[in-house]
Amino acid sequence: MSFDYDLFVIGGGSGGVRAARIAAGQHGAKVGLAEESRMGGTCVIRGCVPKKLMIFASNAPLMAEEMRGYGWADAAAGEFSWRDFRAKLDAELNRLEAAYTSGLNNAGVEIHHQRARLADHHTIELTDGTRKTAKHILIAVGGRPARPEIPGAELGLISDDLFLLDELPKRALLIGGGFIACEFATILNGLGVETVQAYRGDAVLRGFDREAREMASAQLQDIGVDLRLGLSPMGLEKTGDRTTARFDDGSADEFDAVFLATGRAPYTWGLGLENTGVRLKDNGAIAVDEWSQSSVPSIFAVGDVTDRVNLTPVAIREGHSFADTVFGDKARQVNHDLVASAVYLRPHELGSIGLTEEQAAERGPVDVYSAVFRPMRSMFAGSDARTMMKLLVEPQSDRVLGCHIFGPEAGEMIQLAAIPITMGATKADFDAAMAVHPTAAEELVTMRSVTRRHGGEK
Repeated sequence: MSFDYDLFVIGGGSGGVRAARIAAGQHGAKVGLAEESRMGGTCVIRGCVPKKLMIFASNAPLMAEEMRGYGWADAAAGEFSWRDFRAKLDAELNRLEAAYTSGLNNAGVEIHHQRARLADHHTIELTDGTRKTAKHILIAVGGRPARPEIPGAELGLISDDLFLLDELPKRALLIGGGFIACEFATILNGLGVETVQAYRGDAVLRGFDREAREMASAQLQDIGVDLRLGLSPMGLEKTGDRTTARFDDGSADEFDAVFLATGRAPYTWGLGLENTGVRLKDNGAIAVDEWSQSSVPSIFAVGDVTDRVNLTPVAIREGHSFADTVFGDKARQVNHDLVASAVYLRPHELGSIGLTEEQAAERGPVDVYSAVFRPMRSMFAGSDARTMMKLLVEPQSDRVLGCHIFGPEAGEMIQLAAIPITMGATKADFDAAMAVHPTAAEELVTMRSVTRRHGGEK
């Protein structure tokens, strides 16, 4: 049977673009790709990249305050211009989108700037009615923000909207306690917005190490975010030009903008999956095996649409491994067990890899090496901000099971710590590394005494 393409990719985000470019450019496959929105997907256009640039911008007031602690009496952040920032941000995103498109074109990928759906196991139907056939189909459409099921939810903004605002609100509510909610609260607060964050739990960032979660919660409050824990929204309603939020404790409050950051859902609706028999998980994600293959042999899926580990580098690795396996005669699987991640708060970030202390304790005996201290830089400036370095070690094997860092540039540090941990490093390997002084990171190689032990003999 002949096909129009060896591979057709639905979705032009990080995972889909990598798979298409490797399959075509390195392995000689004939590849088509359809993207209904902007090339680059969530991370490049409405996620990681613009968010990180906004984090940088929002840090100016804290930096000015710190510099005053170093003797710069006239240090001030000055007046922030959202309009100027937006113009420069839009230009940068346009540049990145062009780079993604150019990379695909140079690899020989045929791009279709429209939505695609599946007509059967090997057939894709584009919005204009054109049908294309492919031996293999890769779904890489990612996820979309999910609105909570409360009255008036349509009045709330989603994460995508922050990057498209004509002007910043004077007072805003963030609903949620995950990555997006905490980072957006940090951004808005730093840009001068009176920021309230409501989360139903007793500490933000569920799923991370408990000690780090408590430090992140305290930091949000310390920088001026009105963090209201144990509180859930019951409904939103319009009050003139503002939005009123009602909460489960009977209270109500008015805001210029309400951002809903309560999670994301796999973007599988409208894909025509019912025409193929592809099996879905209960939450709508595409069920795949260790090779990213669905229940239909010709259809694969990578990235957030599979709801495995929903991070951009994971989607990229999955897409690359898929292309090497199917078209490059290089069978490769992705290990989802050890994936480093970072939450970009300010002034201290949270970096994490491996088991949390709670997970490690449930699994068996674990030694906890932990240091909580005031880093030299902020301490000299008069700040009480605390940094945490934590290693979780299996006593019998001495292997490091997890590392958690809460401090300045934790994202940069956890990337480097991830290399030895992924290689199976032991605590002795960390101890053997010479410290770099004076740094905060030297604590990772100078902690010699067990802070606490879970399970086993004391």
